Amino acid sequence: MSLVQHVSNLEGTDREEALVDLFLPPLERLVSAEHAAERRLSLESGGLASNKSIRRIISYDALKPPEETVEDYGGVTPYHVSTARRIAQVVVTILACWFASGIVFGFAALKPILISEGVFRDLCTSQELVDNVEVCLEQDLRLNFFFSLASTTANVSALPVGHMLDRYGPKVCILIGCLCLVLGSVLMSLAFQIADFDGYTVGNFFLALGGTFVFLPSFQIANAFPKYTGTIVALVTGAFDASAAVFLFYRLAYEASERAFKPQHFFLAYLAVPFAILIAQLTFLPTESYKTMGQIEMKINKAEDATRDVHSSDDELPDDEVWRRRKFRSVRRRKRLNKLDKLVGDEMVRKQREEKEEHRQVASKVWGALHNKSAREQMVTPWFYLLTLLTVLQMVRMNYFIATIREQYTYMLGSVELATRVNEFFDWALPIGGVISTPFLGALLDNVSTPGVLLIMVLIITIIGIVSSIPALWAGFVNVILFVLLRPLYYSAMSDYATKVFGFATFGRVYGTIICFSGLVNLSQTGIDALTKSAFHGNPIPVNAFLAVAGSIFGFALVIYVTVQTYRMHKALQDEDAMTVTNTEVDSVLDSLLEEDEPRTYGSISQPRQAWEA
Repeated sequence: MSLVQHVSNLEGTDREEALVDLFLPPLERLVSAEHAAERRLSLESGGLASNKSIRRIISYDALKPPEETVEDYGGVTPYHVSTARRIAQVVVTILACWFASGIVFGFAALKPILISEGVFRDLCTSQELVDNVEVCLEQDLRLNFFFSLASTTANVSALPVGHMLDRYGPKVCILIGCLCLVLGSVLMSLAFQIADFDGYTVGNFFLALGGTFVFLPSFQIANAFPKYTGTIVALVTGAFDASAAVFLFYRLAYEASERAFKPQHFFLAYLAVPFAILIAQLTFLPTESYKTMGQIEMKINKAEDATRDVHSSDDELPDDEVWRRRKFRSVRRRKRLNKLDKLVGDEMVRKQREEKEEHRQVASKVWGALHNKSAREQMVTPWFYLLTLLTVLQMVRMNYFIATIREQYTYMLGSVELATRVNEFFDWALPIGGVISTPFLGALLDNVSTPGVLLIMVLIITIIGIVSSIPALWAGFVNVILFVLLRPLYYSAMSDYATKVFGFATFGRVYGTIICFSGLVNLSQTGIDALTKSAFHGNPIPVNAFLAVAGSIFGFALVIYVTVQTYRMHKALQDEDAMTVTNTEVDSVLDSLLEEDEPRTYGSISQPRQAWEA
């Protein structure tokens, strides 16, 4: 699973003024104190919303300057493209994600086919061949590396893909993605046809890389219908989760044909997917991104400004011509405003959208914690390195489970048949669980505080650690259910955490570091697998227990740290607010006293008091 797959926002607001410097180490805090006058605390409606905020576009580009805002971001206004064309673009983009974005994560369904076809069978020893083992040690390790390399590629490739997306647009990325998918399919097909050609691992690498090139630009299609951005993002995310079922459906066809539908034929047939995406991109898919909600709101503000109907050059025109031109400008401006209102909703709808965003910020209790700080300052805080350590552990654990689920339960249940039942249940539950959970995740992240979401997540991690060590069939099914729920929850919560805590300005640099580091550490999965099969003689419980304990320790450490810092942040905000209110009251009293001391006739014309007024 790639860290880039679940991002809740395409754009959002960063605090223009940083919060308190409680979250930096003492030395960093000392340096930051020089700018304390520019970093005033604020409290609005009892929450964390700043009086000043700045809208930014989310970016995965670690090299992009953080100063870019919605004003600097180009794009096409959606109403310049017909509604039918935009609907077709959304549908085709979702289908492209469904068939191409994350098929490598369906490895658990593909692995039995690879074993059946004898992939890497030549790595087995002569004794293992005599014993006719289903899968030998070296073969199994190589097959699992086949997957771990692909999952690492899906994460690390987000950095160069994000860089290209921001600089060259979605068209170039999707074209490169199609090329990678074609290369991956051809190499996989040739590897099954030519005995001496080992193209499996490289082919799967290109399938993973092509999936990222297709998936990452797909989020931007949500701006085609600004009123339904959240729904489209959810559909794109669900399509990625559903793409893991591509290999599942192939396995069903493989078994139904009694192994006549060979992998080389499947991967040749799969070439239809990149070619269909290519044709769509060259014909009607957008060549550049649509304007974001923030940009459209700026256009609305301009369209509502009646003073724009008056130009300085009007003074040079006759009176009748001035009136005619100003009338023309007014009509044109109102037509543009009507189009924009139909696109994003009227003033009331926009106000409700703003209130919803403010509610998200207040509910999170962490929004703005490290906004307006450099990426270097953010990365030296426990906000960053506790998240990174937890992410490293969970990525290794999740991908290890996907790659070895059948072997784990074959050992724990002592039955290939029972392990196969758990594996087949997992093959269905993985894509379905991701699709079903997507809308509920949005509601959870919008209404529950970030410490609360983290606590829920860590509790599930701990429960999975316990259940995964129980050698029982019911425990296997429970483990699968919890896993397919945790997987989308974890990645959604982490990306949401990053945007709220670190902000959009440094998202590419900070989150890109987490993506790259976690992806590279994920290669250790092969070593963990080898340790399980050699030192523990195939027993997965020691490794599962270690990863569970380590994950729980770092997870609860993150929860405790975020909870404590949230309390300190709120306490500091409340103290500042109380001080502000007190100073305001004192100033009001002093102003009143000064007003009473001033002569009544100062600066005014008044009659002298009469005797009855004394």
